[in-house]
Amino acid sequence: MEQIRSSSHLLFSTLSCLLLLLLCFSGSVEAYKNYTVGDSLGWFDNLENPKVNYQKWVVNKEFSLGDFLIFNTDNNHSVVQTYNFTTYKQCDYEDAQDKDTIQWSASDPSNTQIHPVSVPVPLVKEGMTYFFSSDYDGEQCMNGQHFKINVTYGQGLPKSLKNSPEDAPSPASPVSGDDDSAPDTVVPANFSNPQGETGDDTTNKKSSSVSITMHGQLQNIIYGSLILLGIILLF
Repeated sequence: MEQIRSSSHLLFSTLSCLLLLLLCFSGSVEAYKNYTVGDSLGWFDNLENPKVNYQKWVVNKEFSLGDFLIFNTDNNHSVVQTYNFTTYKQCDYEDAQDKDTIQWSASDPSNTQIHPVSVPVPLVKEGMTYFFSSDYDGEQCMNGQHFKINVTYGQGLPKSLKNSPEDAPSPASPVSGDDDSAPDTVVPANFSNPQGETGDDTTNKKSSSVSITMHGQLQNIIYGSLILLGIILLF
């Protein structure tokens, strides 16, 4: 009887260890994310699309270093990113500094032909980040085309973005210086996040793929062991 109790205790201890190990490895491998700003509503002001509310779109989303924001708009709207709250509140980047404000896409009011524009913007700095369209003396911004997000560390920057914004998708030019949301849309088919890399980064991607595969195999082994131990304990 004592031997049976000892065996049962050993099996119970082993089962507990396996359960603990499973919990440690059960977390999914987080990937860098692409967020389509405004989802299917795109990047426009309230005068053009009264349904947009970008600050409401931000709610319940978690933004991290290495993620991308995809702005689907047209050549009559701009994409300005700033870390300067004053610049953001004024809806104007004219007096901003080079290091805190970037114009990723500029509008061309003189162009009478409107065409779609898709602008990928990488998140490369932790903390509060602000976006707006400053066209028409800030009118678009003042009419709802603006939002702010908090960027966390997450996995950190991939190597392809370590020197951003210089090595990120090129902005139009470095600058001196709330409604309803809709279902997610698909980012442009030719867009990859992180950007394609060569050399050591290719090796890192392969290593990451192998790591994910091993993670799945380890889970299968643990699940199998738990089932086997459960059968043993029943008998």
